[in-house]
Amino acid sequence: MPKKKVFELNPNISVDCVVFGFDLEKLNILLIDRGESQFVSNNSLALPGDLIYNNENLHQAAYRVLEELTGLKNIYLEQIGAFGDPNRISKEEDRLWLESIRDNPEARVVTIAYFSLVKMEDYPLKASSFAKKAIWIPVKEIEKLAFDHFEILQAAKIKLKEKIKIHPIGFNLLPEKFTLSQLHKLYESILDKELDKRNFRRKVQKMNLLKRLFEKQEYVPHKPSELYKFNEEKYQELAKNGFNNFGF
Repeated sequence: MPKKKVFELNPNISVDCVVFGFDLEKLNILLIDRGESQFVSNNSLALPGDLIYNNENLHQAAYRVLEELTGLKNIYLEQIGAFGDPNRISKEEDRLWLESIRDNPEARVVTIAYFSLVKMEDYPLKASSFAKKAIWIPVKEIEKLAFDHFEILQAAKIKLKEKIKIHPIGFNLLPEKFTLSQLHKLYESILDKELDKRNFRRKVQKMNLLKRLFEKQEYVPHKPSELYKFNEEKYQELAKNGFNNFGF
């Protein structure tokens, strides 16, 4: 009987995933708690990430690692870039944690980062492997992360701001039916600045990217707002004609 081939982890290349979600009020980031032990301090939150196998490409590794650590699968991932500072593992708690799980903890690791946008309610979390928890945390509350993950998060935020000015990707984070106020809060959360409500609504309606549903919110403790839907057909028409300015 032929011996089953065992693929080894590459000790020098990893992938990290920056997954954004919106809860209709604020922008959130998906993090894992790598767990407490005698080696680890309270600074145990990190982006979902791990080493790649030698037999898989980077995209395959990103999808595998994200699913293994958080349970998320079948989402769109886009590459941000590579991070290879020689001092990526400079914090003592990170070095000690690596010593507890890696065969070669001193190896220099270059990581390839990916980012994604998801509707939080569509993706239940299920932590496994060395992730003790998988949790959503508001981006504004993040001040430090394990390794250089805070730097990677900042790079992903810049990428997100650039993309939302060219493509209406923010609609990926909203429910199918949403209010103009929810859309306004989403753009403010991503761009990290206040946007004049009247000018915002004027520009959105001028693009004709929304379908008015002639429905209103139900079961809300305030005056119900009108509901809208993203006009996918209009967007495809604009994109076909070369329109690429959705910035505010």
